[in-house]
Amino acid sequence: MTGNKKIQWDGGVQAETIATLSQPGHVIVSPTKVGYIIMTTDAAGLERKFDCKMRKRNKPGVVLCGSMEQLRELAEMNDEVEAFYQAHWDHDILLGCILPWKAEGKRHIPDDGSAELMMDGRGTSCFVIKFGTPSENVVRTMWEEQGKLVFASSANPSGQGNRGLVEGIGDRIEAEADLIVEANDYVASIQPDADESTRYEQGVMVSMVDDAGRLVPEQKQQRGVSPVPVLIRKGLSVDSIVSHLSTSFASWDFRHGQYY
Repeated sequence: MTGNKKIQWDGGVQAETIATLSQPGHVIVSPTKVGYIIMTTDAAGLERKFDCKMRKRNKPGVVLCGSMEQLRELAEMNDEVEAFYQAHWDHDILLGCILPWKAEGKRHIPDDGSAELMMDGRGTSCFVIKFGTPSENVVRTMWEEQGKLVFASSANPSGQGNRGLVEGIGDRIEAEADLIVEANDYVASIQPDADESTRYEQGVMVSMVDDAGRLVPEQKQQRGVSPVPVLIRKGLSVDSIVSHLSTSFASWDFRHGQYY
C-alpha cells in the first residue's frame, strides 16, 4: 500500500475516518475484533463494496450499531431479544442478529437505493454490536453527529478470510478503498493465543426471524415454542453466546451455514 490512504489507528476517533465516510460514495477499511471490514454509508458505497468483494447479494446486509439506543431505534425486537443483546453489550461480546427493521428505523436509511442493497428479500438485516473499539468509535460518531448509518462487510474477497491482517484484505479492496485504517496489533490482542489456523475471522450470527422475516415470538420460558432463534454462523465468543442463548431461551436451534 502506498500513498496517504493508509493510516495507523491512534486509539481514538480519527478525523480522517469521519471526513472520508462523510463524502458520498466513499468506503473505508477499518479494524474490528475479528479482522478488517469495509464500511460505507450509502448506495454508491454499497455498490463499490459489492464490486470489490465480488459478493453475492442474497445475504442480509450488516448494520453496525454503536450503542444500544441506536439498536433500539432501528431494529424490531421483543423484550427477550433486547435482553439477549443487552447481556452481550454488558460483557463486551461481539454479536450480530438477523432482525426486521422498525418502520421508524427505516427512515434513517438513505433514500438512494440503499435499502435494496443492505436488506435481504425479506426486509431483514444483521444488526451488529461490540465489533471492536476502532470501528465502534467511527460508527458512534457518525450516528451521534450526523445521524448516519454505517453499513459493513468483511474486507476480504467473498468467502476468504483476511487473517486479521491489513495485508490480507486483497489487492482489489486495497485499490478500491478511499482510506485504510491499520491496527494489526489491536486485532491480534483479541485472540492472543490463536494462530491463523485457529483464530475466528468472523462473529457469531443468530437469526431472530422466521422464514418470512417475522420476529420470533417471545417464549416466556415455555418449551416447544416455534419458530425459535437459530445460530446460523459460529465465530468469536461462540461458547459465551451459546451459554447466553441457553439462559435466555428455553428453545433455540443450531444451523451453521443456513444463509437463506
